[in-house]
Amino acid sequence: MPDTLEHYAPAVPRPVAKTCMISDLDLGTDVADLFVLASAQQGQARNGPYWRLELRDASGSISGKIWSPQSQSYSGMVTGIPVWVKGRVTSYRDKLELAVDSIRPLVEEESAALDLSLFVASSPLSPPAMLEELTALCRKELTHKPWRRLILGLLSDSDIAARLRLAPAAKSMHHAYAGGLLEHTLSVARLCMRLADQYPQLDRQTLLAGAVCHDLGKIWELSSGLAVDYTQAGRLLGHIFLILEKLEPVIKKSGLESGLAEHLQHLILSHHGTHEFGSPRLPATAEALALHYADTIDAKLQQIHVALAEIEDNGWSAYNTPLERFLFHAAPTPKESAPRAEHSITRQAPSQSKNKGSTENGNASSSADTDSPPRQQPLPLFR
Repeated sequence: MPDTLEHYAPAVPRPVAKTCMISDLDLGTDVADLFVLASAQQGQARNGPYWRLELRDASGSISGKIWSPQSQSYSGMVTGIPVWVKGRVTSYRDKLELAVDSIRPLVEEESAALDLSLFVASSPLSPPAMLEELTALCRKELTHKPWRRLILGLLSDSDIAARLRLAPAAKSMHHAYAGGLLEHTLSVARLCMRLADQYPQLDRQTLLAGAVCHDLGKIWELSSGLAVDYTQAGRLLGHIFLILEKLEPVIKKSGLESGLAEHLQHLILSHHGTHEFGSPRLPATAEALALHYADTIDAKLQQIHVALAEIEDNGWSAYNTPLERFLFHAAPTPKESAPRAEHSITRQAPSQSKNKGSTENGNASSSADTDSPPRQQPLPLFR
């Protein structure tokens, strides 16, 4: 950060360790702690210029404001670094934010002593285990040799694997944490295989290849580390172009037929679904449509999971801007013990001996067996 920030430092005590997580902050809390400065933008209010900040740690993020005239003490800010922040938690439009009194970067000795796991949110699942499961799924399903060479070659590439284990799936929308892209990719691959089980007319190998590759360009589009941001290539080209560019020579080496290669490229180009959401092409095949919906389901449900994580049953979230709605945390069905198994009763055939109810011809009177046929079990959603 510029010297103007350091100039403000003497009034701020030197931090020793991080003591409070963003998820623990409450309205009115006084804050003097360490965060990552994820973004910083200048704005103009009626009383003068101000700074709009995004502060993060491993538990989440919070917006921050530096109001005028204090904001004029900072001519510029460097993002993606740990900072010491002092202020108070306030509320704006039903969301907590931090009114910042002072902010400064850490000196080299302070940064070196940080526990980075407190600042970088990560997937709850093990990235090596997820990569191993994704690779095993591809080994099982991809029987066509060119598909195996292409997809297994990508997943075993040391540079790609290293990036994939750390990469987020997005800057803020969904799975926006270390390992998030791998978590999302594995989930979409699983969903696609279940869809292929339910709809056997789908080309499951092409669909799986599309699931693996559809967002792979994000390992070059987004940076990983203390703060997620777009790389220069990410801003100029985007993840769809980047993965298509990377795939071109690899597809040639794999020996994949031109028709299959073209179909894979179409799946990647159309997986956003609509032009409104940045899709260069609309899904034109059954596999492309299946991939788009699998991708959408996983992304949206993860967004909802995060939005409702701190909401009690029968409670509403604040307005969710990405999903353009308020979200309701419905109370779940009560957990009860499993019902007792029903015992079927086998009826004996009526006796052929005479009795008081005999007819004139000597045959015992009886009604025909009227048992209803066994109840059919409902078909599962995914076979």
